[in-house]
Amino acid sequence: MSFLCFHQVVCHIYRAIASRHLPLKNIKMVHLDSHPDLLIPVNMPADTVFDKEKLLSELSIENWIMPMVYAGHVSCVAWLHPYWAQQIREGEHRMTVGRDVSTTTIRVTSADNYFLSDGLFVPEEQLENSKPLRLNVVKVNPVRPDSIEVGESSCAGPLSKCTDVLQPAEGSSNNTTTQKEQTSDDEEGSTSYVVKRISEILSETEPYILDIDLDFFTCKNPFKDSMCVRVQEEYAHLKELYSFRGPSSDADQEELEECVSGRTHQLEDLEAAFADLLEDDGEENVSRWAKNPGMASFAALVFSLKSRNSSPDYEMVHQAGLTCDTVELPHHISSDEEIDRLISAVQLFLKALPKPTLVTMSRSSLDEYCPAEQVASVQSRVLSVLEDLYGQLDVHEDYESSIPALQDESA
Repeated sequence: MSFLCFHQVVCHIYRAIASRHLPLKNIKMVHLDSHPDLLIPVNMPADTVFDKEKLLSELSIENWIMPMVYAGHVSCVAWLHPYWAQQIREGEHRMTVGRDVSTTTIRVTSADNYFLSDGLFVPEEQLENSKPLRLNVVKVNPVRPDSIEVGESSCAGPLSKCTDVLQPAEGSSNNTTTQKEQTSDDEEGSTSYVVKRISEILSETEPYILDIDLDFFTCKNPFKDSMCVRVQEEYAHLKELYSFRGPSSDADQEELEECVSGRTHQLEDLEAAFADLLEDDGEENVSRWAKNPGMASFAALVFSLKSRNSSPDYEMVHQAGLTCDTVELPHHISSDEEIDRLISAVQLFLKALPKPTLVTMSRSSLDEYCPAEQVASVQSRVLSVLEDLYGQLDVHEDYESSIPALQDESA
C-alpha cells in the first residue's frame, strides 16, 4: 500500500496501474473532500487523456477525476463530503462520460446543476467512446463529542450504534430535525449510514483508491477574502453576473440543451469581457460591455475594483466569478474539536471497510482551500489514524521541492 501526499494524484494513480497494484480498468475510488473535483477541463480535447504528459499539464484540482473516467480507468466514485459541502445532491447518480461528437471534448449525461452550471451536459446520443460512471454522494457527520477518541478506536457502543450528530449547516432544510431523530442508526451522515452506503460498492477482494483531501476537515473559500474581490459589494456583483438559473425539475432534453447553450454563452461572454479589460479597462469600454444582456452590474464591479487597485487582476476576478453559480464554494473553518470529531468519524468507518490498495492525500494549503495555519495539525492527526488502521508509515514530507511520498513497509 502506498501513501502519497500532494494535490495532483493522477500520475501516482497511473504509476500504480503500470505497476499492476491497480487494474487498468474499472477502478473504484472513495474520495473525501469538501469539493467533488468532478468537473471537466471545458476545452480540452477528449483524446488528451491518452497522452499522459499533456493530460497532466491540462488538469487542475477541480477536474482530475473525470478524465480518468473517460479513459476507462475509474468507473465508480464515492464522494464523501462534510455537512457544509452540498454541491451535488445526496444519493446515487448514474451517468455516462464520453466524447462529444460536435466539440470533441469530454462531456457527461448528468443533468445535476453541478454539471449544467459548467455547460458540461450533453444527451447520450451525442457521445462516443462512452464510459459509465456510478457516483455515490455520501454525507459524513462528525461523531458526538463523547463517542470516540482519535487514535484509540474506542466508542461509546458497538460500531453499528455509533452515530454522528451535528447541527445541520445553516440554511439546510433539516434545521428542524430533533435530537431524537438525529441519533437514529440510519441517520444521514452517521457512521452506520456511511458504512452501509460505501459497502454497497466495495468488496473485500476488489482494489480501490482512498483519496483524502485535508480540506474535508476544515475548508476555506479562498476567493471570498482574496485581494481580487475584497469587499462584500464586489462579491455580490460577481454572484449576479455569474448566477446560474437551472432548468425546471421536470425539464425535457430540449430544455436541458437550451439551458447549457445559454450558460455556455454567458460564461464565454464574461471570459471575453474580462480578457478585453486586460487591454483596455477604460470607462467607455467597460460601459460597452455592461450593455450586454445580464451584465448590468459589470461596470459597478470594475469601477469598485479599480478604486482599490489601478490594475486589477481580471483573470483572477473571472476565476472567482466561476465559483459563484448555484452554490458557492464551501467555507467552513472548523474548530480543533470539530476536526477531531470528523477524524474520529473517518476512523470509525474506515475500520469497517476493506483495506484500500492506494491512499492519496492532498494538503490543499498552497491554494488556501485548507487553512494554512491548520493543515500541519490536521495532516498529523490524519496520518496517526492511517497508521493506527494500516500499520507503521515511512513519511517523507517535501512539499515544495518535490512530490512527497508516504509508504508503509509493505509497499
